[in-house]
Amino acid sequence: MSDKKKLILIDGNSITYRAFFALPLLSTASGRHTNAAFGFTMMLLRLLQDEQPTHVAVAFDKGKTTFRTEMFTEYKGTRDKTPGELSEQFPIVRDVLDAFGIAYVEKEGYEADDIIGTLARQAEENGYETLVVSGDKDLLQLVSERVQAILTRKGITETERYDIAKVSERYGLTPQQIIDLKGLMGDTSDNIPGIPGVGEKTALKLLHEFSSVEAVLDNADKVSGKKLQEKLVEHRESALLSKKLATIFTEVPMDLSIDQLAYKGYDTSRVMETFKQYEFKSLVNKLAAEEGEAPAVENRPTVELPVEIVAVDQLSNVLAELPEDAGIHIDFAGTYHQAELNGIALGAPDRAWYLPLDGGELPDDFKSFFENGDKHKVFFDVKAAVYMLRGRKIDLDRNTFDVLLGSYLLNPQDGTPKLEDIISRELDWSIPVLPKADKKTAGPTLEERADFYGKVAAALSNLQSKLDAELRKQEVYSLYQDLELPLAYVLADMEYQGIKVDTDRLREIGAELEKNIDRLTKEIYELAGTEFNINSPKQMGEILFDKLGLPTQKKTKTGYSTSADVLEKLAPYSEIVQKILHFRQLGKLQSTYVEGLLKVVRAETGKVHTSFNQATTATGRLSSTEPNLQNIPIRMEEGRRLRQVFVPSETGWKILAADYSQIELRILAHISGDETLIDAFVKDMDIHTRTASDVFEVPLEQVTSDMRRAAKAVNFGIVYGISDYGLSQNLNIPRKQAAEFIENYFAKFPGVKKYMDEVVVQARKDGFVTTLLNRRRYLPDLHASNYNIRSFAERAAQNTRVQGSAADIIKLAMNQIADELKKRGLKSRMLLQVHDELVFEVPEEELDTMKTLVPEIMENAIELDVPLKADVSFGATWYDAK
Repeated sequence: MSDKKKLILIDGNSITYRAFFALPLLSTASGRHTNAAFGFTMMLLRLLQDEQPTHVAVAFDKGKTTFRTEMFTEYKGTRDKTPGELSEQFPIVRDVLDAFGIAYVEKEGYEADDIIGTLARQAEENGYETLVVSGDKDLLQLVSERVQAILTRKGITETERYDIAKVSERYGLTPQQIIDLKGLMGDTSDNIPGIPGVGEKTALKLLHEFSSVEAVLDNADKVSGKKLQEKLVEHRESALLSKKLATIFTEVPMDLSIDQLAYKGYDTSRVMETFKQYEFKSLVNKLAAEEGEAPAVENRPTVELPVEIVAVDQLSNVLAELPEDAGIHIDFAGTYHQAELNGIALGAPDRAWYLPLDGGELPDDFKSFFENGDKHKVFFDVKAAVYMLRGRKIDLDRNTFDVLLGSYLLNPQDGTPKLEDIISRELDWSIPVLPKADKKTAGPTLEERADFYGKVAAALSNLQSKLDAELRKQEVYSLYQDLELPLAYVLADMEYQGIKVDTDRLREIGAELEKNIDRLTKEIYELAGTEFNINSPKQMGEILFDKLGLPTQKKTKTGYSTSADVLEKLAPYSEIVQKILHFRQLGKLQSTYVEGLLKVVRAETGKVHTSFNQATTATGRLSSTEPNLQNIPIRMEEGRRLRQVFVPSETGWKILAADYSQIELRILAHISGDETLIDAFVKDMDIHTRTASDVFEVPLEQVTSDMRRAAKAVNFGIVYGISDYGLSQNLNIPRKQAAEFIENYFAKFPGVKKYMDEVVVQARKDGFVTTLLNRRRYLPDLHASNYNIRSFAERAAQNTRVQGSAADIIKLAMNQIADELKKRGLKSRMLLQVHDELVFEVPEEELDTMKTLVPEIMENAIELDVPLKADVSFGATWYDAK
């Protein structure tokens, strides 16, 4: 193709749809699904790079009613309703196109195919080379001397390019005869009837002999086979209608010229911003790699205020000069868990001081300053400060303000706030950039460090009153002051304490895993009849699909897909696939958890010291990193056994675990007021059995394990706003059956349905939804005109109140337990929070006390219309405690 004027026309609906079913469900931290948009974007980037177009457009369907439905009301009538998980992604695709500066086109009454056909015709008349991209072979009818087509084959990664010769080679037809092919054989996906019983093979045979639908029908008596002759006569009108339905209309009226589709490349920063917004992490990395070193950014003018470098003997005078809201910013190297202090900056609203430490000890004046409450101290991250000071035998007093938590509670939808963003947004200040050490420079000078940290400390001093006022205005000050700020101290204690790891047992588990991996390897080789690299998707695909003849699901650029979702669908029918999945699971346990944990066990303590992220999720849930102890896979025994390595740090002590039982469903019962749900919990019934009994209308004793499993899936799914598509995937049942199950559930639990509807109405009125402890989540998209964006926000409104309340309640319990341990002078220590579970290490003599105290506090942390229930257990290891 010529490089002068090249137009790419992309079938937006087709590519997005195929990407959705080709890729596993991906979602952002806030829960918005992105797999289809991600797949579409991958293909778009590849096309732009490979084809170097001068003009680009993406066509979308608009509405279900077109001129074809007027011709044939059943047109596309058999298609399943588009899953909500897919429809909510079309706005993301449009955002991506906006970022790339690519036009997208839709027209009421017409399909994307017609728009593409019209633009392709216009382009051809104006001398353009055109490339049509779709998953629908109907568009092959557009192929000409100047128009080629790229069709996706399986998923979106494997494609095939068609020119006139390729169409002839594949079908023995001209491109224009593709509509005749569809006229005879029909199309089940579009509900085009064709002639019953005539498939592609027969249709091609007829067209090779008679060239068109009309010629075939006119020569029906000359066709071999009496039965086929009868069908051609009987279904003549159906075939002619089908040809009309399959014919792409190339005269769509549009106020658009080809010139308006000009594409001059994309703005990397704008595209990168969109990729980050939707958490396309691999594409962010790809773009960054392609761009090389990021271009230098011209700094805005920075705020001007005096920063004085002070010596230790001047410190007492500086501390005396500090205002009530003193900004404190610690200059440290490494992570705050293993920090080397380089200095401490102290800030007033209009000036700052910097005390260099260069890894040395804190002066005595600082100990009394940090431990007494005379001055209100403002930090960016109180938890980090508590941890660093604890390591220097200093207990930070509670008269503090945490800018990170305050900003997070005001803007929870933004995720973890960055300090420079908060300063810029709230104060309109620009802080100087701190130079980083690299091959060219030794890093910042003392003056540069003082200027940076000093100005940040001054900014913190200014931020306190501004954020304090906003927290009160938005009625979340109590949540901040009474829940989140105290929790920062509790979490710092837990992180500092860490949890002991039995490294000998961890290595034993590693050896056991290696042994089982070796055994599985031999069994897989035996079933395959040959040795191959099990970690190579290409080699595995050849074994499974070429050699053993298993049915293929999808293909990648390098061969057959052997992704987890593909293998899981094949597993029930294939022993080798079951063993390969087990091999992968054990390999992940070995690399991620055995080897991973050994790397992060701190030599001086023999413990791992995870970081609890308090200001990350929109619902208020805590997360855990470095290492992530919340994601240890416990659904398989080998994963559960990893908990054997977590042991008490003191001889003779025990690990005690307390776990909320079905807390989210209990909260749902409370906030919905559903009488049936409340009754089940008040009577302490098995909620999943009770749900199955109600929905399937059978006595409790007749509920089967499959019924209970289905009820459990919908019980927990309802909390997360599950759709019929999502439930069908979870239970491996048809969407229609899943939809009926959800409908029956709401019929039996009408209070839940009423809550689901009312919470959306109230959230739309307020602009946000609140938890039981008044945590807010702002949902501006509830007013979006786009149905899909609005639907996502509605589901967020429904599930945030439940999930967020559960997160608040366990935080409340953690604060109360920490206070009670201190008040009673108990030696027991809280070590971990994992979802709805708390883990402690407890001396033998306190075991009876803790077995009663912990669940009692957890169950009475808040009063609901149903009882909260916490199950407690203990043992020599975390595994034994569970």
